[in-house]
Amino acid sequence: MRQPTLQTTRLTLRPYQLTDAPRMQQLAGERAIAVTTLRIPHPYRDCVAEEWIATALERAATGKAYHFAMVLTETDEFLGSVGLTVQREWERAELGYWMGVSYWGRGYTTEAAIEIVRFGFEDLGLNRIYASVFANNPASARVLEKAGLIYEGRHVHAIKKSDEFLDTLTYARVKAT
Repeated sequence: MRQPTLQTTRLTLRPYQLTDAPRMQQLAGERAIAVTTLRIPHPYRDCVAEEWIATALERAATGKAYHFAMVLTETDEFLGSVGLTVQREWERAELGYWMGVSYWGRGYTTEAAIEIVRFGFEDLGLNRIYASVFANNPASARVLEKAGLIYEGRHVHAIKKSDEFLDTLTYARVKAT
């Protein structure tokens, strides 16, 4: 499936473009983003954004993942990223996202997550969408709950990040029958 462009009330969720790289590096490079995500490094070095975008476009072309640039529809201002990493053999996907710190608390991530969950079930035909958040990130847990995912459990010391073991909380939703 070719990656579509999706619309919400305030956002356009579109395939990444290499021109997104400078803004992506600026926003993702904030320490607060690295602290709340598993794979975003800090410091966020030059060329990391370009490499990630190229990989994201390749993965979308093969149906392995659909990562969308979140932009304000009115201004095309880049805010962050949202997407699904698809495991087709199990008809499931992992939801992931990050939002630039200056945009936190405005409901953009929730709006994008709701649309991506809809996309996963309706357009990709998935049976299950799941996500994990660090237990010390209650705002992200609220995003998942508002997107209709249900708390499944806590995994004690599931991740080692920056020489510290962190608990994760897992949320999921299955297709309505």
